Amino acid sequence: MANPPTTEAQQPPIPPHNPSHNRLHLTATLVGTQPLRYTPAAVPVLDALLEHQSVQIESGQQRQVALQLKAVGFGLMAEALARLPLGTLLDAHGFMAHARNGKGFVLHIQEFKLI
Repeated sequence: MANPPTTEAQQPPIPPHNPSHNRLHLTATLVGTQPLRYTPAAVPVLDALLEHQSVQIESGQQRQVALQLKAVGFGLMAEALARLPLGTLLDAHGFMAHARNGKGFVLHIQEFKLI
């Protein structure tokens, strides 16, 4: 028997919990960077600030969304991010973790493409 079409009031079931899922895909503008730094093991690190603005649908209504998110890149990713000018729009993929200071969260960028 075929499943009936999904409506706004009827959402598909939430898939079973998988504790290893921690992925974020965000289209954002690079609005800030700190100088490239290095870990004690000489791995390059770049701390950045991303800004996102969009219109999302929630409960059938349009909602304006705007946020800033701390981000970080390590190794070759840090070097690639450091070459981007501020104002660059990018499609970033990575995972979320606590910030180094334990306050808030940070996106660990593992890949990105320019938009």
